[in-house]
Amino acid sequence: MRTIVIIAAKEIQEGLRNRWVLATTLLLAALALSLTFLGSAPTGNVGTGALDVVVVSLSSLTIFLLPLIALLISHDAVVGEMERGTMILLLSYPVGRHQVILGKFCGHVLILAFATVIGYGAAAAALAVTGTSALAASWYAFASMVGTSILLGAVFVAIGYLISSLVRDRGTAAGLSVGIWLLMVLVFDMALLGILVIDQGRLISAHVLEVLLFLNPTDLYRLTNLTGFNVSQFSGMAGLAGTASASSGLLLAGLLVWIVAPLGLATVFFARREL
Repeated sequence: MRTIVIIAAKEIQEGLRNRWVLATTLLLAALALSLTFLGSAPTGNVGTGALDVVVVSLSSLTIFLLPLIALLISHDAVVGEMERGTMILLLSYPVGRHQVILGKFCGHVLILAFATVIGYGAAAAALAVTGTSALAASWYAFASMVGTSILLGAVFVAIGYLISSLVRDRGTAAGLSVGIWLLMVLVFDMALLGILVIDQGRLISAHVLEVLLFLNPTDLYRLTNLTGFNVSQFSGMAGLAGTASASSGLLLAGLLVWIVAPLGLATVFFARREL
């Protein structure tokens, strides 16, 4: 455990040195504040609905931005160090390869968690300073959104580690990462929508659709945050919210599986890889 903590601290120090932590935090804070002030303007009120609209806006931002950031900071975690020759030096110490993966993973997730909490917390602070009132359920929805955003980031960090453990050079890792991001964030849902339009409900029922959504972690995140906590009416997903049968616990379990499975595979492939 101590070894994992040391490696995680090393990743955080490198993130600070390379300005990853600062850049990510400032980017999330700037976008969150912009969405907070601009996104609530069309509602025409600063009451309970303002925070709900912020939750929807930040959830939509998260689906596109956090997976990309996670892949950018993790895609070369293994292959990059192998190209630089630092991986051989690291493994010359009494360190297991699984400890290297877990330590690096924890460090990168902590970087994302810090940036997400501070960046999105700025939006909540701005609402509080301006005197915006909100129900307790709305604040619970906001806290849930922040927590699941960190989980979504952890999913794509794990996927980045799997890519980095499989490929032989950083260029290939970067290309695959962009492809995975496009597939899961854009292509998957567009293809699913096209299939639903063609099928017209003949083969794909509401239950089958829910099962298919579990194949994409961004859809699990979307279901968790945009179909509950009284925000579905603002997100345009009221219809899906009315038919969704998966509980929030099951959706969170799905996200955890998406973390454990790629990370476990990354550990296996890295353990078998020749340096």
